[in-house]
Amino acid sequence: MVARIFRPARNAMQSGRANVKDWVLQFEPDAPREVEPLMGWTSSSDMLQEVRLLFATKEEAIAYAQANGIAYRVFEPHERRPKVKSYAENFRPDRKRPWSH
Repeated sequence: MVARIFRPARNAMQSGRANVKDWVLQFEPDAPREVEPLMGWTSSSDMLQEVRLLFATKEEAIAYAQANGIAYRVFEPHERRPKVKSYAENFRPDRKRPWSH
């Protein structure tokens, strides 16, 4: 029973950074998913796949895992590099693409 501690990436439909501040503790699957022959649905006997705990900080998630004896792995998020631009960069002479027609 190994848990992953990570901060989820933003959804492709999001333009802001609203719901990506919490850290998540989620268990890795112990058993593979199986296809049910009658209906074709996927099922699993591993109920810990449904557990998803949210924490405000990474340290809180690690403390919870250690207090409950849960083996864990921490995945650091890829931080976004801000693009610093100014209006004057539109008129640079060494610009690769022209800004107008």
